[in-house]
Amino acid sequence: MAHVTVIGGGVVGLAVARELRVTRGHQVTVLEKENGWARHQTGHNSGVLHAGLYYRPGSEKARMCVAGNASMAAYAREHGVPVSVCGKLVVATDEAEADRLRELAGRAEANGVPARAIGPDEAREHEPAVRCVAALRVESTGVVDFTGVCAAMVEELARHGADLRLGAEALAIRRGPGRVEVATGNGVVRSDALVNCAGLHSDRVADLAGLRPGARILPFRGEYYELRPERRHLVTGLVYPVPDPALPFLGVHLTRMLDGSVHAGPNAVLALRREGYRWRDASARDLAEVVRFPGTWGLARRHVRTGIAETLRSLSRARFAADLARLVPDIGPEDLVRAPAGVRAQAVLADGRLVDDFLIELVPRQVHVLNAPSPAATSALEIATRVADHVSSVLN
Repeated sequence: MAHVTVIGGGVVGLAVARELRVTRGHQVTVLEKENGWARHQTGHNSGVLHAGLYYRPGSEKARMCVAGNASMAAYAREHGVPVSVCGKLVVATDEAEADRLRELAGRAEANGVPARAIGPDEAREHEPAVRCVAALRVESTGVVDFTGVCAAMVEELARHGADLRLGAEALAIRRGPGRVEVATGNGVVRSDALVNCAGLHSDRVADLAGLRPGARILPFRGEYYELRPERRHLVTGLVYPVPDPALPFLGVHLTRMLDGSVHAGPNAVLALRREGYRWRDASARDLAEVVRFPGTWGLARRHVRTGIAETLRSLSRARFAADLARLVPDIGPEDLVRAPAGVRAQAVLADGRLVDDFLIELVPRQVHVLNAPSPAATSALEIATRVADHVSSVLN
């Protein structure tokens, strides 16, 4: 069996390590630069267990999300991690959205997602406060404690003798005869193969390894509010808008979490730091990279109106509330309180196009996961299987 080093201690990295160690018997070392697991994308996401509704039929996203929805829910139940498959509503608020909703229903059918079109009366049976002209009921959407999933994976890995290292940032990577060496602040790790699951820093880790990936990571901060406790009754499950196919994000939506709180969001604004969870979190290095990258300006030209709208909504609770009120009219600005934000690692090409699917690059003895945005958490166990297969191929 081989010795594999995995860089990144979020849900994807830990799922890959688990697949390699627990399922396939390889020796595994996991390097995480923070002093705890799941500190960034995994620990700041919405907790939604996605159904696979939105993604292009035949894409990796679609296939892995549908399979991941089932495997992640099963893993959570097996390991005592809180999960609720409660279903969601996608609601059309006018006839133009109703036309797009019908297209979305066709995509759900093509992807094998259990969903059905319903009218406004039935929609209100699920969500009494919703206003719509039509809706799509998606049965397999849910919520899960992804941080708890990571804790369960860490416990499994420790029980099976994996080498788990916190506070171990990868500083340099060198490929030698039959091995890969990763230098950290606490020494050098030598192994037969390397897997890069570094999320927000995946392109930088690839740079350390001598790759020049065509896509670079741009960090988008997703900002959330939550409903005041006395207004939580307005949402019983998950309520989503009909997405605009011309835009890269789904739009603000409402999610009842496992603890009964109701989160609203996220919007999407370019963060001023790779781990920039607030406007005041800025990094000169990160900003310089963003400015120098031609894809930033191509993306801005493609989505200038959306960027302005997202920024204005970031700065105005009233605007945020107005978008939510299209779904649930009784929500007003006074009902919202700020909640912690997340940062999404989005791979962007040099011409400004977003990388729409999972992106994995292979070189001898190395596998680099360079784009794993939502629904990566839902799909983590399926991604892990694919990556472990790639490890076998790069070792041969």
